[in-house]
Amino acid sequence: MSEVLYLDGISVSFGGFKALNDLSLVVESGEMRAIIGPNGAGKTTMMDIITGRTRPDKGIALFRGDIDLTRMDEAEIANLGIGRKFQKPTVFESHSVEDNLQLAQKAPRSPFATLCARLSSAQQDAIDKTLVTIALSDDRRRLAGELSHGQKQWLEIGMLLMQQPELLLVDEPVAGMTDAETEQTADLLRQIALTRTVVVVEHDMEFIRALDTKVTVLHEGSVLSEGPLEVVQNDPRVIEVYLGR
Repeated sequence: MSEVLYLDGISVSFGGFKALNDLSLVVESGEMRAIIGPNGAGKTTMMDIITGRTRPDKGIALFRGDIDLTRMDEAEIANLGIGRKFQKPTVFESHSVEDNLQLAQKAPRSPFATLCARLSSAQQDAIDKTLVTIALSDDRRRLAGELSHGQKQWLEIGMLLMQQPELLLVDEPVAGMTDAETEQTADLLRQIALTRTVVVVEHDMEFIRALDTKVTVLHEGSVLSEGPLEVVQNDPRVIEVYLGR
C-alpha cells in the first residue's frame, strides 16, 4: 500500500496554546483509521491542517506522496479529492434527498443550473448507487429537513461521496444518534472504506470497536499510542490520560 496522507513534525499554536506538538501520522491508501483522544488533544486542529483551514507553524503535510497541503487553500484541497464531514450535518433542508445529492455532484455549474440541468445516465447512476449506500433509496423524494438526525448525517456523507473523494475525513459522526443508527453508521463507513481511505474522529468507544480498525490516540497535540483498539485500551498511558480507569 502507498501512503495517501503523511504528516511529519506538525506543530501549531494559538495564543500560546500548542494545539499540535510535533504530530506525525501516516495513513495508507485504502485504510480506515480511527482517531481518539481527550478534548483538546488536537483532533480537530489536525483535520483543519489536512483540509487547509489552518496553516501549521512548522511541519510537513503531504497528500499522495508529494502534494504539499500546507501550500494550498481549502477549495484546492477539496478539488484534490479530500472530503470532510463536520460534526453537525449541513444539508439543504428545503430540498429533497435526491436534490441534495444532485447539488453535491462534481460539476462546474451554479446550484440552480445544477438542479435545472438534465442528468446524464452516469450522473443518475451515481445518485442511485449513493442512495443505496446511505440507505435512503426509499426516502429519495422526502425533504431533507424531514429526516432523522442520523439520516441527515448519512445524507451528508452521501453528498461527500458524490464528489468522489479519495480521502474522507469524518468528525464525530454518531454524536446524538440512536444505538441502531450508530450501528448502521459503522456498517456504512466500513462499506465506504472498501473503495477509499477513511479517517474517523470519534469519542464513542463502542462505535470505534464496531469499526474494527487501527486506532491512533492523540494527547496534547501528538500521538500517544497506536494500534488495534485492544492494544491501545490496555496501554497504561492511554488509561491514565483518556480512559480514566
